[in-house]
Amino acid sequence: MSDLPLNEQMQIRIKKMQELEQMGVDTFGSRFCRTHSSQQIIDNFEQLEGQQTTIAGRVMAIREHGKACFATIADFDGQIQIYVRIDAVGEDQFAQFHLWDIGDIVGVDGEIFRTHRGEVSVKAAKLTFLSKSLRPLPEKWHGLKDVEIRYRRRYLDLIVNPEVKQAFVARSKIIRAIRHYLDNLDFLEVETPTLHHIAGGAAARPFITHHNTLDLDLYMRIALELHLKRLIVGGMERVYEIGRVFRNEGISIKHNPEFTMLELYQAYSDYNGMMEITENMISAVSKEVLGSDQIEYQGTPISLAAPWRRITMFDAIKEYAGVDFNIIKTDEEARQAAADLSIEFADNASRGDIINLLFEEKVEENLIQPTFVMDYPIEVSPLTKRKKDDPSLTYRFEAFIYGRELANAYSELNDPLDQRQRFERQMEQRAKGDEEANEADEDFLQALEYGMPPTGGLGIGIDRLVMILTDAASIRDVILFPTLRSRE
Repeated sequence: MSDLPLNEQMQIRIKKMQELEQMGVDTFGSRFCRTHSSQQIIDNFEQLEGQQTTIAGRVMAIREHGKACFATIADFDGQIQIYVRIDAVGEDQFAQFHLWDIGDIVGVDGEIFRTHRGEVSVKAAKLTFLSKSLRPLPEKWHGLKDVEIRYRRRYLDLIVNPEVKQAFVARSKIIRAIRHYLDNLDFLEVETPTLHHIAGGAAARPFITHHNTLDLDLYMRIALELHLKRLIVGGMERVYEIGRVFRNEGISIKHNPEFTMLELYQAYSDYNGMMEITENMISAVSKEVLGSDQIEYQGTPISLAAPWRRITMFDAIKEYAGVDFNIIKTDEEARQAAADLSIEFADNASRGDIINLLFEEKVEENLIQPTFVMDYPIEVSPLTKRKKDDPSLTYRFEAFIYGRELANAYSELNDPLDQRQRFERQMEQRAKGDEEANEADEDFLQALEYGMPPTGGLGIGIDRLVMILTDAASIRDVILFPTLRSRE
């Protein structure tokens, strides 16, 4: 039948559904109470052998042998075989069984036993039809390989590639472990708005939407930062949020326009405190979910154990690109250094801009083991406290694993006058066409003017962390429904 055109296969299934309904079967049934999952039966067979069970799931294989037949039923935990005999279920239900298709959802009451070939199975005594699959599963249901179909029709991917499900189970456990870790440090989980009047908190292009009643353009948030720091001003000294953010940017194996961020803020801390939380939390999460903080990513052994390597951005550039910005002090010298390395830059690029460009182009890909890169230029860190010994730099770090940014953290800028000047510079950049520059947030500035304690802030990309911990090559493999181009 699999060689028939899709519409003919569906017509055959519809005909079977109609035949079942003529037999009095509800082909889209109601509530069904199970006693065991497939894996519970397999794992506890010695205790359960000979007992009655009720299971349910999707039919993944049917093997007919006259008056005794077999089928494989898949549920969330795995698969189990059922054994169907005409003398056990009766002629009516045995006839119904012959109208089953792969993909149908059914319930089975019966006895737990082991076949002569040693396979743990359920000997059916009663069959209950629960839902008809009118559309056949992919021809090779045991291996849906077309990546486009897998991402676009994730439900099919989950049905026919059981290992895919494990990544999303792990994702749930990772987020739960993060909450567990932060809750034990007395952080309070909060929720902040998704719709913002101003796109702030990060260098990114926003998505714009419109509120009809207020006749007001709003932005989908690009970061959680500015509202969470308002809460620090309000006296909520340890807060975190795990939430969706939206950036109108390119799509790659590392980027999806909507993704999940963890941001946390701790009063009376700084970026050193955020480094300690980052390395200890990720190590603890890996141990809780995977049983170890020694992992392998894309064939490369990675140690997540604390402490992680710490290196300044200047030292990293000197090590991997051979350029010493302790010597290069002017914009002109910096531009020449970039030109010597064939790195493209804007005509008005400052020394700080060039430092960041060189780092991205020549350093990031080399940071395989967990590494904190510290002390970023002020030009690319508009919300970060200046370094006392070098005001051109800031108390900021980014964490890298396998050449990819995983976390970003600051000693938060709490001087409202300095912050206003930084926003003004960002607005100048926007006026020159930089759509990713921060807008001035007057309400946030007013909040700072009431006084914000010295604070450490941290952001971690949940999707990228899940990628590392599940050995996923693409961010699309850890987002259930990634953003894709329209098929049209």
